[in-house]
Amino acid sequence: MPKKRLTVERVFGDPNLTGRTPIRLELAPDGKRVTYLRPKEENDDILDLWTYDIETAQHAPLVRTEELVSPDQIEVSEQEAARRERMRIRQQGIVDYQWAKSRDRLLFPLSGAVYVMDLCAGAKCRVQRVIGPEQGAPFDPQFSPQGTAMAFVREGNLFVVPVPSGEVRQLTADGSGTVRNGVAEFIAQEEMGRQTGHWWSPDGRFIAYTQVDEAKVPLVKRPEYHAERVEIVEQRYPAAGEVNAVVRVKVVDVETGRTVLMDAGDADDVYIARVDWLPDSRAVAIQVQSRDQKTLDLLFADPVTGVARLVLRETDPCWVELHSDLWFLEESRQFIWASERDGFKHLYLYDWGGNLIRQLSRGPWPVGKLRGVDEERGLAYWEGWTESPLEQHLYRVALAEGVRTAQPERVSWEAGWHETTVARDCAHWIDVFSDVRCPARVYLRSIEGKCLATLEANQLPERDEYAWAESDFVTIAAADGTPLHARVTRPLDMEPGRRYPAIVKVYGGPHAQTVDRSWDNTLTTELFAHQGFVVLELDNRGMGNRGKAFGTALYLHMGGVEVKDQVAGVEYLKASCPYVDPARIGVFGWSYGGYMALMCMTRAPDVFRAGVAVAPVTDWRLYDTHYTERYMGQPQANADGYRESSVLTHAQGLRGKLLLVHGMADDNVLFQHSVLLMDALQKASIAFEMMAYPGKKHGINGKAARIHLYEMVLAHFRRHLG
Repeated sequence: MPKKRLTVERVFGDPNLTGRTPIRLELAPDGKRVTYLRPKEENDDILDLWTYDIETAQHAPLVRTEELVSPDQIEVSEQEAARRERMRIRQQGIVDYQWAKSRDRLLFPLSGAVYVMDLCAGAKCRVQRVIGPEQGAPFDPQFSPQGTAMAFVREGNLFVVPVPSGEVRQLTADGSGTVRNGVAEFIAQEEMGRQTGHWWSPDGRFIAYTQVDEAKVPLVKRPEYHAERVEIVEQRYPAAGEVNAVVRVKVVDVETGRTVLMDAGDADDVYIARVDWLPDSRAVAIQVQSRDQKTLDLLFADPVTGVARLVLRETDPCWVELHSDLWFLEESRQFIWASERDGFKHLYLYDWGGNLIRQLSRGPWPVGKLRGVDEERGLAYWEGWTESPLEQHLYRVALAEGVRTAQPERVSWEAGWHETTVARDCAHWIDVFSDVRCPARVYLRSIEGKCLATLEANQLPERDEYAWAESDFVTIAAADGTPLHARVTRPLDMEPGRRYPAIVKVYGGPHAQTVDRSWDNTLTTELFAHQGFVVLELDNRGMGNRGKAFGTALYLHMGGVEVKDQVAGVEYLKASCPYVDPARIGVFGWSYGGYMALMCMTRAPDVFRAGVAVAPVTDWRLYDTHYTERYMGQPQANADGYRESSVLTHAQGLRGKLLLVHGMADDNVLFQHSVLLMDALQKASIAFEMMAYPGKKHGINGKAARIHLYEMVLAHFRRHLG
C-alpha cells in the first residue's frame, strides 16, 4: 500500500503525529515517582497531572482537569494570560505545578484558584483548594520549601497563606498604579528568562521579592483587533534606547512583616537578572546586569541588614550572556558558576567568598545547562555537546582536582538529541530522546545511563502510514571560512532529471539552533517536502550553541552577516544539488525568521524569487530594550547600525513576491512593524500580499488559524515558485 503524504489539515489535526509526549517531567523529592503533565486523549489542548510509580512501574492520573473545573469553563486572568504568552504556553488545564522540596505535597493553579495535593493524605482529602479567585485571582503562587505555606501576588502586592488552609496575610501594601511587588517585569519575562518576582528562603523565614516601578516607562497605546471588537491596549513598553522600569530587590520577614531593601548598587538603570538564596538562608544572591549588558555582578546581600558584597564580576566587550547555572554546594560552602570568559560557556568552581577554585570544564565547545550536582560523590552533571553541535548529551565532570578531569564523561549514548532532568539525589535521570526519524521518547535511567523504564514509547500506528522525506546534513563554509551546519531535505518521489523549487526555512537569530539531529515537532519541513519543495535550513553566524565568536558575529549590525550566510547556503544548493532549480528559490521565516526573510528578499533580491515573513521585526528601534540593545547597543550611539539593520532602509530593493503575515494582537513584535513596512512598500509602489489574523498574538495559535496560515503559505509558494 503506498504511503500517504502530509497535508496542512493533517499536520495541525488530532491526534498530533508527533505524539502526546509528556511535559514538565520531574522526579519527586523522595525519588520514588515521576510526575508530568499529559494532554487528554480526546483534546491536545487540555493538560492533566499524572504520575509514574518507579517501584510498581505504573502510570496513573493524579488530577484530571475536569475533576475540578469543566474544560470549557476554564478562566485565565489577563495577567496570567500575558505570562503564558511570554512562556509560550498554548494549552489549558493544569499547565504548571510545584513540588514542596521537603514533603510529598504538590501545588498547582487552575482557573483562578490554587490547589494543593497531599500524597500522604487519604483519598478524600488529597486535593484541597487553598485559595480561589473571589477576591481577585492569585498570581504566580509559590510553595514554601517546607510545603506549609504559599506566597502569591494580587493587585500588585504580595500575600502569604498557610497550606492547606488558613488566614491570608498581606505582606506588602505599597503596590498600586505603576508600582508592583513580587512580579517579573515585561523585560524579565520576555527576554531574560525570569518568570517570577518572589523567592522563599530555604528555611521559610523570608521572601525576597522585586519591586517594579514602571512610572517612567513609555506608555504605548496600541489597538488590538479582534473579530468582534477593537481594544485599545495601554502597555508600558520600553523600546530600544528608552527608559526601563526601576527594579529593586527587597526581603520581607514572613512572620513580622519587616521589609528591608537590598543594596544592589546605586544605579537605577540596571537589570535584576536572577535572584537566589544561599542554602543557609543568610544571604540573597542577586545578579545585576548593567544597562549596556557588558557587566554582570553577583552580589550576596544580608536579608536582615540589606548590606551586599560583590562576589564576582563578569565583563565582555560585546555582552555578558545570562544563564541559570548558579548552583550552591552546602557541605563545602562552594558554588558552581558558568561563564563564556574563554570563548565558550564553561563551568567554574568558587568558594562562597568569591575565590576561584578551578575551571571544571574546558574545550572548544559550550556547556548547555547545568542539570545536577552530586556533592557526596563530587560530580556535576551538564547537558550539551563536545563532538558535534548537531547532537545533545548528558555529561558529568568531577568537582575535585585530578579526578576524571581530563575530559568530561558522557552519560547518554544514543546518537541524537537528549533533553534531561536529573534527580536531586542524582540517583536517576529522565531522558527525553529524539532523532530525525524518531519523535521524542521518554526513558527513566540510572545515573550510569542504564534504562530502567520506558515512560513513553510514543507509538502511533498512523505515523507509519506516512512517507517521510530524506535529508542530508552538510557543512558549508561562510565567507570567512567559518563552518556552517545545514540540512537539505528533498521532496518525496523525486524524478530523475527534474528540477525542483527550494524554500530556505530560516530563523537566523541569536541563541537559536535549528539544525540538529532531533525530531521537528512542527512538521513544517516535512510538509514543504511533501508538497514538492526542497528545504534548506542553515544555522548562520550569530546563532547559538557555537561559542562566543560565532554568536557575536552580528554585534552592532543585525541582518548583515546572517543574510550573507543564508545566501552562501543557496549557492551551495545551486552548485551541489542538481535537482534544485536555481531560478525558483523562496524564503520562509517567523519572528526573527520573518525579519530574515525580509532582509534576504531586500538585500539579495536576485536570489529569492518569493518569500513569506510571519510576525517580522522591521525596525529594531521599535523592539524592546534588553533584547535589542544586547546586540545593537542603544540607537543614540549606533545610529548607522540601526539604520542599516532596518528592513525599511532596504524596502525599495524588494523584487520577489512577498506574503506578509501578522497577528493583530501581537504584544511581542507589535503589529506596527508590519504597518511600517506596508507604508514603505506602498510609497515605493511595490506590490505585495498581506494576511492579518484578528485577535492573534505572536504565535498565531489555534488549529483553524494555523491551517489557514499554512494553506496560504503553500499556495503562495506554489503560485510563485511552481
